[in-house]
Amino acid sequence: MHHDPASCAGDHESPLDCAVREGGHALVEQLVASGVTRVFGVPGESYLSVIDGLYDHTDDIEIIVTRQEGGAAMAAAAHGALTGEPGICMVTRGPGATNASIGVHVAKQ
Repeated sequence: MHHDPASCAGDHESPLDCAVREGGHALVEQLVASGVTRVFGVPGESYLSVIDGLYDHTDDIEIIVTRQEGGAAMAAAAHGALTGEPGICMVTRGPGATNASIGVHVAKQ
């Protein structure tokens, strides 16, 4: 679903008259605005809206799918260190975040 800011201009009887965008799409738009060109991750149900937003921006952001969250986090850390761009890793909550934690530690060093 694409968001048109012009559709929310002016007075409306109800906030529901305005087009609504999902949080994941807003996040991806900010990643694009921040110059992010690549994200790493293991697709999962906890961030489907973000995945949809990334699909809408395949010309702007390359999606690298890894087999395990730790690999995604390590790849994002390496990408950030080598390019100076933000290293973005997206994983599911719970076990996915736990698996990615070592990559976050490495990126912080």
